[in-house]
Amino acid sequence: MPLATLQPPEPVAVLGAGNMGSGIAQACAQAGFTVRVRDVDDAAIARGRSIMEKTLDGAIERNKLTAAGKVEILGRITFTTNLATAITGAALVIEAVFEDEAVKRALFAEAAPNLRADAVVATNTSSLSVAQLASAVPNPGRFAGLHFFFPAAVNRLLEVIGGPQTDPLAIAALEAFGYRLKKLPIRVKDSAGFAVNRFFVPYLNEATRLVEEMAATPATIEEVGQELFGTTLGPFELMNVTGIPIAYHSMVSLEKAFGPAYAPSKLLEAQFTAATPWDWKSSRVETGLKDLVRDRLLGLVLGIAARLVEEGVATPEAVDRAAVVGLRWAKGPFALLNQTGLRRGLELVEAHARRWGPVFPVSRELRARAAAGEQRWPMRYVRTERPGPVAWVLLDRPEVLNSLNSDVLEQLDQAFQALEKEPSVRVVVLAGASPMFAAGADIAEMAKKTIREGRDFGFIGQAVCKRIEQFPHPVIALVEGYALGGGLELALACDFVVAADGAQLGLPETTVGIHPGFGGASRLTRLIGRAATKMLVYSGTAVTAQEAHRMGFVGRVVPAGTARVEVQALADQIAERAPFAISSVKAVIDRGMDASLDAALRLEGESAGHTFWTDDRTEGMNAFLERRKPKFKGT
Repeated sequence: MPLATLQPPEPVAVLGAGNMGSGIAQACAQAGFTVRVRDVDDAAIARGRSIMEKTLDGAIERNKLTAAGKVEILGRITFTTNLATAITGAALVIEAVFEDEAVKRALFAEAAPNLRADAVVATNTSSLSVAQLASAVPNPGRFAGLHFFFPAAVNRLLEVIGGPQTDPLAIAALEAFGYRLKKLPIRVKDSAGFAVNRFFVPYLNEATRLVEEMAATPATIEEVGQELFGTTLGPFELMNVTGIPIAYHSMVSLEKAFGPAYAPSKLLEAQFTAATPWDWKSSRVETGLKDLVRDRLLGLVLGIAARLVEEGVATPEAVDRAAVVGLRWAKGPFALLNQTGLRRGLELVEAHARRWGPVFPVSRELRARAAAGEQRWPMRYVRTERPGPVAWVLLDRPEVLNSLNSDVLEQLDQAFQALEKEPSVRVVVLAGASPMFAAGADIAEMAKKTIREGRDFGFIGQAVCKRIEQFPHPVIALVEGYALGGGLELALACDFVVAADGAQLGLPETTVGIHPGFGGASRLTRLIGRAATKMLVYSGTAVTAQEAHRMGFVGRVVPAGTARVEVQALADQIAERAPFAISSVKAVIDRGMDASLDAALRLEGESAGHTFWTDDRTEGMNAFLERRKPKFKGT
């Protein structure tokens, strides 16, 4: 039986109305899902509803929500103490009770008789094994972990954890579900601490170790933590806000999984037992010790992050994404490693490892890259997927709306160069890995460029767009979310654009003091004319997918929920046609646009004549006469 469709307004059951459960339920309702929240008694339900109302009222005060919007969101949520009422017919069941394996397993066993046959079941856990919990559900293939981060209604990070039996389709469905909730999902392996807590909680613990060893004052460590990771709160104040018990219990779990290098410090244990906040403000900052503290904290974080990647828990891009989005760090561990340099980073990691020996292994890959003289850990922001004759080239910087920097442009160029050499590729789709195309060039990088560097960046963008435009096979741009500035310029270099309902397209460069430089103004003029192009570029305003379709630079508008399915079907249809004929007519259309009509007609006639020499012409016409489907080979 296929998986349930995790699309609004399908019912979602949230089991638990506490801090996490109420936030998860609110996020689901905000995304348009019908939500049923279950807890054990009316008092717990009343508290959960109160948490939601307070959060929504805060959004109204910040002008992020209207009073009518609050009513609409709460109208999608029902509360009950009856488990069967909550889960019967639900497409997705999310368990959000406290972190106790026995309690969670008992709840799953009680829920089992009322689960929909095609339902997906998820546990909201930050530390428990998904594989262990999967044995308590009827269909482990449709069971996974969803680690929402506090506050769940607001924090955009979502760890999606598959156990050894989890169906990859269930993981893909939960990832898509996360995007619908406007979260940033990252896939992680079922490993203690998953990705984020594996390096983040030990950072908090290391702060307490430094105090315990009298290496530095709490105020010094607090200030270094703020400066190193670019946060408003250092480790001690962060524990005061989020709860010292969370840090302590997480370290206990990590010690069980990874040994004494992850043991909670005696000071952290004492503070947990005393149940009092850290009094870090009573100490003073010792400036001369800040480098020592910085090196200790950085060596720990970099060492664990590199091991996470080596163990296959998460990609380096996912680790950085998690830190920036979930923890609100200014830079993730691998960005910090690249800023520090691999050789110096390895020195800091090895210094930390010497304190623990074999129980804190150093990443072999980090050692190998540093030994080879590499300066930076490679980060992939463009990926290629090849499910068949249709290749998908995916922009993958969702934490910054796929903004285009030098690395992205270089990797895009490399991706299309590689696909040119693949004879089995017949169509390419350029899209975002998430439901987002590209919100433009990376302004943070652009702002630092000199006049010459800015000009060169424009020419690099033009070269990439030209490679896409001149790719020998059709290239379809799938625009979801935003295609702005350089993002729209990339899309316009494709053969045509398919836009999802709700997409916004425009060239807003004049709003930041520049104008399009990748060729967007020139290509758009050829599509919609001078006046319409000038109006869009001068004003810098974006238009909807429907308006872009009416103006003539979007070929088709498709529903947002099925955009990828529809584009895949369209690409498959094109891939079934004669490849040589498609490539030839692409050249005819592109070259004929700038030629006189007589020259264009001559070109078209000559090209059409050449197709009569191909095996595909013989196969296609014979198949038509024999009433069968042709098998084109591109020869």
